[in-house]
Amino acid sequence: MNLGVLKAVADETRLEMLKKIRTGEICACELPAVVKKTQPAVSQHLKVLFEAGLVKKRKEGTSRLYSLSRKGEKVLKEISGW
Repeated sequence: MNLGVLKAVADETRLEMLKKIRTGEICACELPAVVKKTQPAVSQHLKVLFEAGLVKKRKEGTSRLYSLSRKGEKVLKEISGW
């Protein structure tokens, strides 16, 4: 695991987001209610997760849909024993 990945998962909000994304693809618009943060804050957290290679994103209309990358799955397993 590199430093960028460690920093990404060291944040409680980002870890909570990863766990939610792990259950299946989710629209970025749904995450603020899940983590009780503003949309701009969620967007910044998603950017960190994406840049660390932990999530994938795709655009569908005006929505951005996020899912866990293989790297993200591996990291979650390593840090939580799942």
